Amino acid sequence: MSKVITPQEEDYSKWYNDIVVEADLADHSAVRGCMVIKPHGYAIWEKMQQALDKMFKDTGHVNAYFPLFIPKSLFEAEEKNAEGFAKECAIVTHYRLKSDPQNKGKLIVDPEAKLDEELIVRPTSEAIIWNTYRGWIESYRDLPLLINQWANVVRWEMRTRLFLRTTEFLWQEGHTAHATREEAIEETKKMLEVYADFAENWMAVPVIKGVKTPNERFAGADDTYTIEALMQDGKALQAGTSHFLGQNFAKAFDVKFANKEGKLDHVWATSWGVSTRLMGALIMSHSDNNGLVIPPKLAPTQVVIVPIYKGDEGLKKLAEVAAVIKAKLQQRNVTVKFDDRDSHRPGWKFAEYELKGIPVRIALGERDLSNGTVEVARRDNLTKEVVKIDEIETYIVNLLEEIQSNLFKRALERREQMSHQANTFDEFKKILDEKAGFVYAHWDGTSETEEKIKEETKATIRCIPLNNKQEQGTCIYTGKPSTQRVLFARAY
Repeated sequence: MSKVITPQEEDYSKWYNDIVVEADLADHSAVRGCMVIKPHGYAIWEKMQQALDKMFKDTGHVNAYFPLFIPKSLFEAEEKNAEGFAKECAIVTHYRLKSDPQNKGKLIVDPEAKLDEELIVRPTSEAIIWNTYRGWIESYRDLPLLINQWANVVRWEMRTRLFLRTTEFLWQEGHTAHATREEAIEETKKMLEVYADFAENWMAVPVIKGVKTPNERFAGADDTYTIEALMQDGKALQAGTSHFLGQNFAKAFDVKFANKEGKLDHVWATSWGVSTRLMGALIMSHSDNNGLVIPPKLAPTQVVIVPIYKGDEGLKKLAEVAAVIKAKLQQRNVTVKFDDRDSHRPGWKFAEYELKGIPVRIALGERDLSNGTVEVARRDNLTKEVVKIDEIETYIVNLLEEIQSNLFKRALERREQMSHQANTFDEFKKILDEKAGFVYAHWDGTSETEEKIKEETKATIRCIPLNNKQEQGTCIYTGKPSTQRVLFARAY
């Protein structure tokens, strides 16, 4: 293949973009900042959706869909949320075009088709959903209300990167209503655990669970919980968030319920979401200079069989054996592709599947038939083994589990190697500049200090880890007393 991946060590940003484009995951579109997700990329996203959707439903949630457009008056109802997203909003002001009398064939906005009220293209759905919930919730019998939606959102970004930050992206957003504060907080933490489970056991990406500082909190939330992952270049990536919204949105939209004593009270709320940004996390956690690496649980095709033959008769013999292997693997719930295209040579196919991250490749040659063996190549460490055909299904099933486990172990070891402690501000800056990664350091707890550290180093507090160890110390910036270290990093 002629496709070449820029080495990570040469230019990490270019390496990332090369992986996305050359592995056929996504492409730039005619709309600035928006992407086209190609079939291979979308198939991985579908696997993510399916796994998460089952987790949501297993925890009692149901799916619904709410409008893309939000009346401006509704969007403004919760002030903090509106202010938080105001700079990223796309706004619809007119509903019709007409022919330009001065320029034949061109269209202009019809000035007579101005909307009575401007519409916000959703950057998040709290406003439209909570306005709807007002008509759905009357008493405690209507609670809890546990709803999720799979949707697209628009946030008008100035600097975009495929999957990591685009003007339009795909996501899911859960929005729940509860009778008590305790129930809502329990829900918030429960969904954080769901995200952590998915990241670690499906994506093979180790994460640190924690709570955001007020500066980094979701606009309109009382608390934001997060899972933070570390990429190969030492930058952090926020992989999912779960928000305890308190009664803020219920009060803004007057969503009340009658409790068991018949008294009216505002409901308690949560929201939580992950997006196609997870695709970026997947790429940057596992891929290498040869291309994409996909954990087996999220691979649309887990195994590809490539025949090596001469002539139609040779292909026919191999195809019969391949069909048996494929059937046996499919019975074990392994997804398999037999690539018998005659338009490309086996070496080209090997390179293509390596680039696209297929976890396991089986090379089946005419000589192998006489030996009763096949050559099995694994994508994660690029090693090969000769395996007996009559043992292939058990071997492959075990190998896929081993690859999944190995990817997580490798990422965890890398994170441990790239996690540091800093006790002074000079030491803190030196680690960020020379080593990168997570830095655990004392902070005095003030937003002012947090902002100054960010301004001077571009590092943010990613989270205050849950169950954080209490430790007496002094803030690296101000020298004021501190009782715990928090997690800093430069981030995407």
